[in-house]
Amino acid sequence: MSSRTLPLLFINLGGEMLYILDQRLRAQNIPADKAKKVSTIPGWIEADRKRVMNDIITTMFNKKFLEELFKPQELYSKKALRTVFDRLAHASIMRLNQASMDKLYDLMTMAFKYQVLLCPRPKDILLVSFNHMDAIKDFVKDTPSILSQVDETYRQLIEMYTLLSSGEFQLIRQTLLIFFQDMHIRVSIFLKDKVQNSNGRFVLPTSGPVPHGTQVPGLIRMFSCTGEEFTRLKFNNGGNYTTALREGSFDIFGDRVTKLGTNMYSVSRPVETHMSGTSKNSAQHTKVSAAPNPLAKEELNLLARLMGGLEVQKPGNADTGFRISLFATDEEEEEALISRPDELSCGVINIQATKDQQANAELAKIMGEFTESGDQSPSVSNKGDDLLAMMDGL
Repeated sequence: MSSRTLPLLFINLGGEMLYILDQRLRAQNIPADKAKKVSTIPGWIEADRKRVMNDIITTMFNKKFLEELFKPQELYSKKALRTVFDRLAHASIMRLNQASMDKLYDLMTMAFKYQVLLCPRPKDILLVSFNHMDAIKDFVKDTPSILSQVDETYRQLIEMYTLLSSGEFQLIRQTLLIFFQDMHIRVSIFLKDKVQNSNGRFVLPTSGPVPHGTQVPGLIRMFSCTGEEFTRLKFNNGGNYTTALREGSFDIFGDRVTKLGTNMYSVSRPVETHMSGTSKNSAQHTKVSAAPNPLAKEELNLLARLMGGLEVQKPGNADTGFRISLFATDEEEEEALISRPDELSCGVINIQATKDQQANAELAKIMGEFTESGDQSPSVSNKGDDLLAMMDGL
């Protein structure tokens, strides 16, 4: 697995999250009486939309946060990464309940998975990332302080990834596909475009431009031992391929050529963020293994360092916040919350630490440090308590 995958995964998922939230914030219908209660300034809804987007992007591109993010490291587990985006989505006055957050995360992951699958060549994943960055930059174009944070991230991406070899990008792509391999959640915008089957698997096209620097398949050339071509054979490639016109730009400003990673919720497409079906039929949700994870301690420590860089300011008055829903009706949202899979719940288990070996063994097993030697260190419970306390304070 590649140790350089995490920044690309985070930036692309974060970009998809911002697309969805921006679309839902624009479409949110807040009654007039509530608007009067919150503010008497005309156009407060648009102002709050910008505030939400600015707060999330500021947190997303926090300097300390990015310093930890760009360090070479393995990907976090699905649960740990989901926790990061839970905190990120609530870094402003906006609030999502668990059902809406589940739906938001599903839409984010399936959109980026589709983009990775469609990349003509592994290096184009960087172009997809730049498309997300270009859109994020447009969100904060009127806020110079946040814009400078985004520009700094551009610089880090260019510095880290533009010089990587094709083999290293292939390893990054394989790492991303391993991360997404068990996710088959149906999304209506993909179902309507007939790029996703009813079982949640994507339909890959057999047409379009081939990767830059390659030729359209359909010709076999044979060479002699001296390097001279002596015969050609043509075959049916089974598709309708064309030659790539040009390569996308890897500079801060430039034509990315590919449309992968652009906002599919824009006005040029149907304004839709609904997934097909409710979570009641969601056997597609990724199952979290009940077996102890030997890397759990490392993941928790990495998460603790990463989350420690977030400087999230909670609103002083809870009444100033507003709730956003990714469902068409309140009834649909309540039904999704009731049928929410148990493995997605984030309840806290409190265990009284004693000298009893059975209790210590159970605690060590939960923290993923149940070793064959049976060594249970008291520091296990301390680290767990410190992490929970730190996350509660964010």
